[in-house]
Amino acid sequence: MSAVNAAMVKQLRETTGAGVMDCKEALTQSNGDFNKSIEYLRKKGLATAQKRSARAASAGIIHSYIHMGGKIGVMVEVNCETDFVARNSDFQEFAKNIAMHIAASSPVSVAPEEVPREIIEKEKEIYRAQAAELGKPAPVAEKIAEGKLNKFFKDNCLLTQPYVRDLNLSVNDVLNELIGKIGEKIAIKRFVRYQIGE
Repeated sequence: MSAVNAAMVKQLRETTGAGVMDCKEALTQSNGDFNKSIEYLRKKGLATAQKRSARAASAGIIHSYIHMGGKIGVMVEVNCETDFVARNSDFQEFAKNIAMHIAASSPVSVAPEEVPREIIEKEKEIYRAQAAELGKPAPVAEKIAEGKLNKFFKDNCLLTQPYVRDLNLSVNDVLNELIGKIGEKIAIKRFVRYQIGE
């Protein structure tokens, strides 16, 4: 087993933002393997996020972001459990980064279940028509439409989109990491995105 030293803990802490004891535990559990330690902390963050999902998040902030010399504007509401966390620099940085992500990625909703029914029906109609053009029978066309709709959700719902600052993670992964680090329920409640000419 690899010995865990202070330099390793410091490096992991700087990379992940996790607490000293959590970093030490992650390195110990991962036999000093840096990448496995990051994975361990991510999984721990996810477990913490799931435990906290039932709690009320009634504090938080509204963050605004203007891009391209006033051509795109975003307002996003990010909630947490306490005013103390709402003033936390990591929480505020997250809200800022999410506003920038929304400006860049133009999601249609926060989560798949919030996509308006008419958008879903329109997308499915297009996918069914495409499958019919290829001569697929109706039941097969329906299955193809469902598959393409899932891809539409992944690309167009904020939580499932690849995070613009790290495309290996979804926005939901980044949210869960923050929940694990801060130890409170955090939720992206809603957003609005304006673009000149739209």
